[in-house]
Amino acid sequence: MQVDLMEENSIQRFKIVGEIDAFTAPKLKEKLDATEMTEGMRAELDLSDVNYMDSTGLGVFVGFYKSVSAVNGHLQITGVNARLKRLFEITGLGDVMDIVSEESGDKDAAL
Repeated sequence: MQVDLMEENSIQRFKIVGEIDAFTAPKLKEKLDATEMTEGMRAELDLSDVNYMDSTGLGVFVGFYKSVSAVNGHLQITGVNARLKRLFEITGLGDVMDIVSEESGDKDAAL
């Protein structure tokens, strides 16, 4: 798994590549935890190159979402394929988090 951070227009953009599972999730968590949390920050997690994720990955995203929310920030998860979208939906996280699927392709205007 690979995680690249780019800052663009005051948005912390994380490009995640590979599989997110019990083995790789700690690396992802470490990268996300290193992010400086600033009031009103905006962050984006691009999952367009993630082909597999288990519940361990969901836990990492929930933790990061809570950290960003704690500073009145906004987190958007983009590039979600049908399989990952279903995972977010069946866990109810799709109703809580701002998720943009690959098919819709539309970016949230709030971000």
